[in-house]
Amino acid sequence: MTKFRAKLTFIMIVMIGCSMLIAGIFMAKVLEDSHVKSLEDNMERELRVIVATGDWSRIGSENELMAYFSQQAKRIKGVTNERLTYVRTDGKVIGDSDQEPGQMDNHLSRPEIAAAAASGVGYSTRYSDTLKEKMLYAAIPVKNEAKATIGFLRISMSLEQVDKSIRSLWYFLIVGLLILFLIAGLVSYRIAKGITHPIEKMTKVAQQITNMNYESRVPAYSNDEVGQLGLAINRMSESLQQQMARIRENERRLQGVMENMLSGIMMIDRDERIMLLNPSAENILGFSSQELLGKRYNEAKQQFEFTKLIQECIETRESIRDEMIFYYPAERILDIHLSPIAHEDEEWSGVLIVIHDITAVRRLERMRSEFVANVSHELKTPIAAVKGFAETLLAGALNDKDTAVSFLQIIFDESERLNRLIGDILELSKIESKRIPMNFSPIYLPEFLERSLHVLRKEAEKKHIELSMQVDEDMYIEADEDRLRQIIINLLSNGIAYTQDGGKVKVRVEPLDPNSDGDYERLRLIVSDTGMGIPKKDLPRIFERFYRVDKARSRISGGTGLGLSIVKHLVELHKGTIRVDSEVGIGTRFTIELPVIH
Repeated sequence: MTKFRAKLTFIMIVMIGCSMLIAGIFMAKVLEDSHVKSLEDNMERELRVIVATGDWSRIGSENELMAYFSQQAKRIKGVTNERLTYVRTDGKVIGDSDQEPGQMDNHLSRPEIAAAAASGVGYSTRYSDTLKEKMLYAAIPVKNEAKATIGFLRISMSLEQVDKSIRSLWYFLIVGLLILFLIAGLVSYRIAKGITHPIEKMTKVAQQITNMNYESRVPAYSNDEVGQLGLAINRMSESLQQQMARIRENERRLQGVMENMLSGIMMIDRDERIMLLNPSAENILGFSSQELLGKRYNEAKQQFEFTKLIQECIETRESIRDEMIFYYPAERILDIHLSPIAHEDEEWSGVLIVIHDITAVRRLERMRSEFVANVSHELKTPIAAVKGFAETLLAGALNDKDTAVSFLQIIFDESERLNRLIGDILELSKIESKRIPMNFSPIYLPEFLERSLHVLRKEAEKKHIELSMQVDEDMYIEADEDRLRQIIINLLSNGIAYTQDGGKVKVRVEPLDPNSDGDYERLRLIVSDTGMGIPKKDLPRIFERFYRVDKARSRISGGTGLGLSIVKHLVELHKGTIRVDSEVGIGTRFTIELPVIH
C-alpha cells in the first residue's frame, strides 16, 4: 500500500492548497465587506453631524423650501464631496445637491429611506439611473424638538474608488489562484493520470465483459495494487470466456437436440405457464410457440383431457404416462409422459411433458395384425379346399374317373392360386423393404405398351373387351422395364377383370407441363376402364394389402388382393405418384405421374 499511500498524499496536498486558496478568496470577500461597512459607519456619522449642525425644520412654501434645502445640500457637498438629499416624510424630495428636486421621483419606497424609517438608519447599494454609476446610500430620519420625524436626510457616494480597490485585490487573487491552480492542476494531472488511466481501461474492459466481449484484456501495468487488480480482471475475463464457450456449445447441442427431436417437448414453470416448446410439439399440438409461450396451460386452447392430465401432474407432483387421441390439427394417437421438475434447493419448479406421436406405430400394428389375419385366411382357403378334395378322393372318389379328374383340377387350381399368393407376398415383402434392384434404361413407350397389351389381348377377347392405347410416336421414359410392365399389366388385368363383357380398357400417355420447345420433365400415364367402378367409401383403402371391394368377384377372378399394393410401391420406387378416380357403374381411372429421366 506504500505507493498508493504516496499518491494519496499528493492528492491531499493539492486538496489542502485548494482549501487555502478558497480561504484567501473568503478573506478577500470579508475585506470587501469590512471596507463597505466602514464607509457606511462614516456616512452615518456625517449625516448625524449634518443633522445636528443644520436647520432642517424651516417653514415656507414648497418652492422656497426646495431652493433653501438645495442650496444647503450643495454647500455641504462642496465640503464633503458627497451627494446630499433631503426627503420629506411623504417621500417628496425638497432638496438635492445634484438634481432639481421637482424633477425627482418620490423616494419613500427607496430601500435606505424605508430602512431609516423603520430602524433609524438605512443603507443601500445600487446603480443610480440619474448619475449612471454604482452608489452607496445612507439615510437617517430628521426629527423636530418633539422627536417627531419631519423628513429624511440621505447621503450618497460613488463606489468607483471602492470598486477599483476591490478589483485590484480580485485581480491579484485571481492571478495568484490561476498560477496556483495551474501548478496544482499539473501535479494533479500527473497523479490522476497514474491512477485513473489504468482504472479507465479496466472500466472499459469490464463494460466489454458486461456486453459479452470476453476477449477484451487489461494492458499490463505496474506491480502495485492497480496492476494486481488488472491481472485479476484478465483472469476473470479468461475464465468467463471459457465458461461461456462451454455454455454456448451446450446450448447449441441442446438446441440442436430440441429442434431435431421427433418427440414433442413442452415445459411448464412453477407459475403454470408454458415456457418451452420445440418444433415437434408445435406440429403435434397444431399451435406455434408464439401462440403458446407465456400463457397458462389451461388458457392455451388445448384438448380438455390433455389439460386435465397436466393439472393432475401439478396437483399430485408425480410422473404420469398416458395414451391419448388428439383430433386437432389431425387425428393422432399420442403417448404423453409428464414428469414434475424439482431442483435441490426447490421442492417443485414445473412440469416436463414429452409427447410421442405413435399414430404410425399403432397403424403398423393394426396393419400387421390385419395382414397376419388376411394371410392366414387367404392361405387357409386354398389349403382347406385341397385338403377337402384330397380326403374325398382318398375316401373312394378315385373310382369315379370323371369326379376324380374334376377334383384333381380343383386341387391344381387351388395350388396354383396358393402359389400365386405366396409369390405375391414374397414380391411385396421385397418391394416394401426396398431390397429389389432397379435397372433404369430408356424405354420407347409405343412399342412397350403394344407388347404389354399383346400379353392380355387373349384374356380381353374372351370377354369381348376392347383394348386400346393412345401415345405419341416420339415418347420415351427412363424406367425399370420389367417393373413398369408389372405396373401396366396389373392395372390392365384389374380393368379386364372388373369390366363387363363388351366394355373398354384404355391406356393413354400424355406429357406434363411441356415448355415452349415441347420438352417436358414428367409424363402422365392413365389406365381407364368402363367397369363397375369403386364406391367412394372404398377409394381411400384401395391400395391396402388384401383389400377387396367385391370379395366374391375377386375370389372368382382368382385375385390375391395384393396387386394394387404392389403397383403403388413400384410407382414410388420410380419416384412417381398414383391416384384413383372412380364412379360406380361408369368406370375407374388410375393416373400415374412419373419423371421422364432419373
